[in-house]
Amino acid sequence: MSHEPMANRNFFADLGQLSLEMRFESDKRMTFTVVNGGGLVPDGHTETVAVTSQEIRPEVFLTSWKEESGAAITHLEDVERGRVYSPITLPDGTPIALTGTIKPLD
Repeated sequence: MSHEPMANRNFFADLGQLSLEMRFESDKRMTFTVVNGGGLVPDGHTETVAVTSQEIRPEVFLTSWKEESGAAITHLEDVERGRVYSPITLPDGTPIALTGTIKPLD
């Protein structure tokens, strides 16, 4: 097992209201591009963020980051089952919880 299981992996996450491409440079750095922001984030927004990523079990990851806007994001990414769970705290402090699918882009 790699010491950085998310390094150089790319995913598409569809959370219903929000969809994005996630490109992990390492377990500590990820660039995301918003495909459909659903009114939460502008479509096409791209940002590189510092992330924390832990492998819970093979192909299940807990990843979190803070965006420039101040939004705090957490993902439980179950790549094996193709599911993602994402509690988000918006910049104004409003919590939302999104659930959807995740699939490798490569």
